[in-house]
Amino acid sequence: MALTEDGYKKRIIDEKIKQYLKIFGAISLEGPKWCGKTWTAKNHANSAIYLDDSTENFDTRAKAKMDVSIILNEEYPELIDEWGEVPEIWDAVRHRCDKDKIRGKYILTESTTLRKKEDEEKIHHSGAGRIDKMKMYSMSLYESGESSGQASLSKLFDGTQKNYTTNKVVLEDLAKYIVRGGWPENLDTDDEVIHVLPKSYLNAVINHDINKDGVNRDINKMNMLFKSLARNESTIVNNNTLLSDVEEFTTNKDYQLSRNTLLDYLNVLTKLYLIENQEAYSTNLRSRDNVGKSAKRHFTDPSLACAALGITKDKLVNDIKTFGFMFESLVERDLRIYIESLGGKIYHYRNNKTGLEVDAIVELPDGEYGAIEIKLGANEIDDAKISLNNFLNEVKVKPKFRCIICGLWSAIIKDPETDIYILPITALKP
Repeated sequence: MALTEDGYKKRIIDEKIKQYLKIFGAISLEGPKWCGKTWTAKNHANSAIYLDDSTENFDTRAKAKMDVSIILNEEYPELIDEWGEVPEIWDAVRHRCDKDKIRGKYILTESTTLRKKEDEEKIHHSGAGRIDKMKMYSMSLYESGESSGQASLSKLFDGTQKNYTTNKVVLEDLAKYIVRGGWPENLDTDDEVIHVLPKSYLNAVINHDINKDGVNRDINKMNMLFKSLARNESTIVNNNTLLSDVEEFTTNKDYQLSRNTLLDYLNVLTKLYLIENQEAYSTNLRSRDNVGKSAKRHFTDPSLACAALGITKDKLVNDIKTFGFMFESLVERDLRIYIESLGGKIYHYRNNKTGLEVDAIVELPDGEYGAIEIKLGANEIDDAKISLNNFLNEVKVKPKFRCIICGLWSAIIKDPETDIYILPITALKP
């Protein structure tokens, strides 16, 4: 996507922000650290207040804790960055929006919903009808400039997608996109060190963020959970499997997790926006009792899974099996961003009786959906076609489209025999 005059790289969520500032008194951008929330919010704001825990912002934060109104008098839209550092801001913003009904007054940002109990008690109202919450992610390939956008989910849904020849993609480039991740500050990093920033991210989470609610959590146990989640990236794995996996990979019993500890730690990672569950799809199916209900596990960005396992670009290229799981994670990250920009959701499908799986189901708000298989290489396309054909025969309400998204593929084609689209992830946009 294009740069603005001041160097801001446009994001897919920009249009939704513009629209919702005309509807609501305030919006709240939520998502992982370093995904670009502040830069995006600044692009839509006329003034800004920063409340993060850096030393340079201590004075502003201290004054806000004594009198919230002192920071709510800037030019609209006013950005209040990391508002959770002063929880009273939420109700104050909601009250001001409720009082004068002016739209587009505030843009709030937040990187965690992990708070101490006393801070939670300072938020008394949901903000419904006054403050709309928006989820933001790291950059998709279309946003970072690695996808041409010659194919779009919108055109796949309405049947207007045309065939094209696309740029050739090599394995090393895909490895780079995965290990680097979609972090704006990592886009221009030299290839040899693109793994450093995601690793630093995880270290910051372990050494600081996991205890923001005042609960002391074990660093070693959290590290083992990171590794277990990374080993099971893009798979349907339940909590019992995670517990067994941690037990298998450590001989130190002090590092093993109890069920209650696991649930607590997973909840922490969810509140820090570090993990995403891709829920199971079960609507409008002929035999709903056979449909799997377990979620597919993901880090919010594939680079975090690589960082947890110490995977560099070169290591990924030399481990094709792991590459396949991480590539699926990359594609499903982008699909999540694209379909949510259209108001929809992403799921996965599994029939427990037949074993049939479909990697991704993308569903629009009206219930129309598409079925997508994800394959790293073109040698897997025939198997993907079989899966999508079997899925077509299994469902009562047919998908609007079926598609195979590849890594090493250089065309957008609708297969004349099956009507299945085949395209590379480096050509897709919303």
